[in-house]
Amino acid sequence: MRNAVDEKEKMEARVKKDIALFEKNFSKIEQVRDPADAKTIELARAYCEDAKFYLEKGDLFTAFGCINYAHGLLDAVRMRKEFAGENRKG
Repeated sequence: MRNAVDEKEKMEARVKKDIALFEKNFSKIEQVRDPADAKTIELARAYCEDAKFYLEKGDLFTAFGCINYAHGLLDAVRMRKEFAGENRKG
């Protein structure tokens, strides 16, 4: 029984760490001009809020999924901007 409690505590700590990392990365986002990027960033923020909601409810599985999806959305915008920058150089 203790092992299950330990695993739950580890998962909760992981979700909290991922939320903090997302918020740090989110705060570094510059103003975006592309409406699609702005929408994607807003969706990422909403998924982070969902992760916090599910964490508070004790649904760690859903919270973990939400925060990881939020990270993926931010990464997609960042990668798109990097790719566009590379295309302009050549």
